[in-house]
Amino acid sequence: MKNLNPAGALLVLALLGRPAAAQEALPYQLPPKPLADLVNTPPTPAISPDSRGQYVLVLERAANPSIAELSQPELRLAGVRMNPANNGPSRQSYLTGLRLRKLSDTTTTPVRGLPAGALISQISWSPDDRRVAFLNHSDDKVELYVMDVATATARRLTDRPVNALFGGGYSWVADGSLLVKALVAGRPAAPTPDRVPPGPVVQQNMGTKGQAPTYQDLLKNPADERTFEYYANAQLLRISPQGQVQEIGKPMLLTDMSASPDGRYVLTESIHRPFSYLVPLYYFPTKVELFAITGQPIKVVHDNPLVENAPWGSDATVPHPRSHSWRADAPATLCWVEARDGGDPRRKVAVRDEVMMLEAPFTAEPRSLYASRLRFAGIQWGDATRALVTERWWQNRRSLTRLLNPTAPADTLTVFDRSFEDRYSDPGRPTTRPNQYGREVLDLLPSGELYYLNATGASPEGDRPFVSLVNLKTRQSRIVWRSEAPYFEMPVTMLNSQQGLLLTRREALEESPNYFLRSLASPKKNGPVQVTFFPNPYPQLRGIHKQVLRYKRTDGTDLTATLYLPAGYKKEDGPLPTLLWAYPAEFKSKDAASQVSGSPYRFNAISYWGAPAFVTMGYAVLDNASIPIIGEGSKEPNDTYVEQLVSSAKAAIDEGVKLGVVDARRVGVGGHSYGAFMTANLLTHSNLFRAGIARSGAYNRTLTPFGFQNEQRTYWQAPQVYNTMSPFMNADKMKTPLLLIHGEADNNTGTFPIQSERYYNALKGMGATVRFVLLPYESHGYAARESLLHMLWEMNNWLDRYVRNPEKQ
Repeated sequence: MKNLNPAGALLVLALLGRPAAAQEALPYQLPPKPLADLVNTPPTPAISPDSRGQYVLVLERAANPSIAELSQPELRLAGVRMNPANNGPSRQSYLTGLRLRKLSDTTTTPVRGLPAGALISQISWSPDDRRVAFLNHSDDKVELYVMDVATATARRLTDRPVNALFGGGYSWVADGSLLVKALVAGRPAAPTPDRVPPGPVVQQNMGTKGQAPTYQDLLKNPADERTFEYYANAQLLRISPQGQVQEIGKPMLLTDMSASPDGRYVLTESIHRPFSYLVPLYYFPTKVELFAITGQPIKVVHDNPLVENAPWGSDATVPHPRSHSWRADAPATLCWVEARDGGDPRRKVAVRDEVMMLEAPFTAEPRSLYASRLRFAGIQWGDATRALVTERWWQNRRSLTRLLNPTAPADTLTVFDRSFEDRYSDPGRPTTRPNQYGREVLDLLPSGELYYLNATGASPEGDRPFVSLVNLKTRQSRIVWRSEAPYFEMPVTMLNSQQGLLLTRREALEESPNYFLRSLASPKKNGPVQVTFFPNPYPQLRGIHKQVLRYKRTDGTDLTATLYLPAGYKKEDGPLPTLLWAYPAEFKSKDAASQVSGSPYRFNAISYWGAPAFVTMGYAVLDNASIPIIGEGSKEPNDTYVEQLVSSAKAAIDEGVKLGVVDARRVGVGGHSYGAFMTANLLTHSNLFRAGIARSGAYNRTLTPFGFQNEQRTYWQAPQVYNTMSPFMNADKMKTPLLLIHGEADNNTGTFPIQSERYYNALKGMGATVRFVLLPYESHGYAARESLLHMLWEMNNWLDRYVRNPEKQ
C-alpha cells in the first residue's frame, strides 16, 4: 500500500493482523483509487443571487485542507475554537474565487482585485445590490473587502483588521456604510499562561439545581479567562463606502451588532465578567446596548446575568430577555422576547413567552406585542398590519403559525397548526423581498396571497419540491408548481413574485445539479432557462443504480431506504455484500415515522463521507435506512429503543434479500455520531451483522447524565433506560468485529474522545475484536484530506476482511 504522507503519524490501536494489545504509529494510507477519487474531486461551485434577479455570484469553493493546515495553532475557549494568529475562527470552510454573471446573458466575469491565495467567507450583498462585502482570511489577519458590481472589482475597504472570532464580522447599514467588529488599535501582545498557578481552581454549588449538557472547550482557569478576553475584545466601527472610519462606543467583548433599518441607531450585544467554567459564552453575562449611528451611547436595554442554572430540556430557555432584534418593517423599533414561565417548561402557565417592543427614541416603557402559548420560535415581518409569528413545543411536536397585526396585537389568526414531525404537512418557507430599508419582509401579493417555497416537498410519492400560494386570511393554499419526474427540482428563491420568476436547482439521476430560471406565470410558454452549466463531478460513477425502497417492520411501521448497486450489476450476478448506514430519529407518532423519505431522481452525488462511496467497491448499500424510535402518547421513545432499533435494521435487510441483491450472511452496519451509537447497539443486541463501523460516537450514557439526543429525562429519572441503551454497559455481549474511529479534537457536546477510548478498553478487556483509530487534530466532522483518505482506507479494509470475505476469518 502506497503511503500518502510517510511523516504523518496516526495512532492506531489493535492493528489488523496484530495481537489484540498491539499498537503502532502508522503513516497515513491511501484507499483504492475509486474511493480516493471521491476525496480528490474539486467541489462544485455554489451561487449567490442578488435580491432583484439581475446578477448571481458564482462561488468557487475550497477543497479539503491538508493535515498541515489543520494542525495550525488553535485555542479552545468558552465553547469557541479560534485561530490566534489572525483572530478569526479556526476550522472554517472558505471560498477561493468569485465570478459575476448577469442572469440575462451567459457571460461570466472573474472578479478582479481579489488577494492572492484568497480565503473568503461571509459573502453579503449590499441593501441596494450594487456592492458585495466579504472577509478574506490571511495568515495573520482577517480583512474586509467590498466588490463593486458594475465593474466586478474588489478592493480592501480598510486596513483595520476584523475581529471575526464570533462570526458576523460586519453588517450593512441602509446608507451603504458598514458596521465592523475590528481589533482594538494598538493592543499589546497576547497574555502568556502562568507557569506556576497562583492557587487551585475552586467551584461550588450551594444547593441550587444546575443541570447542563456536557459542553466542550470550556474555560478552566484565570489564565484562560484572560486569554479569552484578549481575543474577544473588539472595537465597533462604522466605515463609509469611501473608507472613512468612525468608532462607536468603547472596546467590548462584542458578540453581535446591527443597525436599525433606517440607519440611525446601532444595537450591540457584548459579554462581560464574571465568566463560567461550566457553560459556554452564550450563557455569560450579556449587555444589550443602543447607540446613535454617530457613536453616542443612548441606552442599556438589558444587562443579563450569568446563567449557570438555566432550566433544562428541549422546551427550556434562559430566564432573562433574549433574541433582541430590529423590526424589519419599521424605521427603528427594537423587539425582544421574555419568558413568562422563567424558561421552565415544567411550569403550567397560560403564556410561555411574550414579545416586547420599544420604539425610537426609546424613552417610553416597552409594550407587549405578542403573547406566545408555546415557546416563541420567530417572527417574519411584513408590513404595518401583517407579520407571521411561529411557536413550537417539542414535547408534543406542535408548531403554530399565526398572522399578527402589529398595530392591533389582539388581532391574530391561526394560519398553520401542525405537528412539525409531519413532513407531509410542511408548507415550506414564505418568500421575502427587500423593503425600502433593504431588509427582508414578507413578499405579499396585492391579492393578499404569499408564495411558499418547499425545497423538500415530502409526499407519499417521495420528495417532490413545490411552490404554493397561500392566502393568509382564508388559509386556503394551492400548489402552482411542483417538481416532476425524471427530475428532482427544488425552489431556491423567488426573484420577482409579481412576474412569478423563480430560481430553481435541478438534478436527475445522471445529471449533476444546476440552476434554472422558471416563469410561474406562463410555465408552458416559457420553459426553464438554464443559468449554470456545472459539469458532472463524478463521470466515473455513471451507471450506478439508485432506488428508494419502501417496506414495513414487524409492528407495521412503514420504512424507507435508498438502495445503491454497482454500475453494471445484474440480478443474475447474485446477492452482494452489503453496508447499511443510518441515523435513528425519535417520533411521537407512528404516522409521522412512516412517512416516505427521499427521491429516486436525485443525482448520484456519491460523497466520501457516507456509505454510498462503497458502491464503487462492489457493495450493495442501504443508505439512510429509516430507524424510527417511536413513543406515542405518554410513552417515551427510548423505553423500547433496542427493540425498535433491531426491528428496523432487520426489516431493511429482509427487503434487500427479498429483492435478491443483499446477501444476509454478509452485511455490515455503520454510522456517524448518533449513528455510531446505533451501530454499537445493533452489534451488541443482534446477530444481523458481520461487522460494524462506528465513527465519533458516544457509548456510555452515564457520561451524559442530563439527557442526550432528544432524551428529556436525566439519568436519575430513568437509570434503566440509560444503562440499557449504553453499549459500554453491555461490552461483555459484543461478539461482532467493530471499527471505532474518532477525532481527537471532537467538539460535539457528548461525544468526547474519551467515549471511544473507554469503550475500546472495555471491549478489549472482554476479548472483543475491535480496532480504534484516533485521527489527529480532527473534530466531530473530519476535514483534512489525509484524514479522509485514511478513514476510507480503514473502512474499506474492515469491510473487506469481515463482510466481503468473512469465511476467511
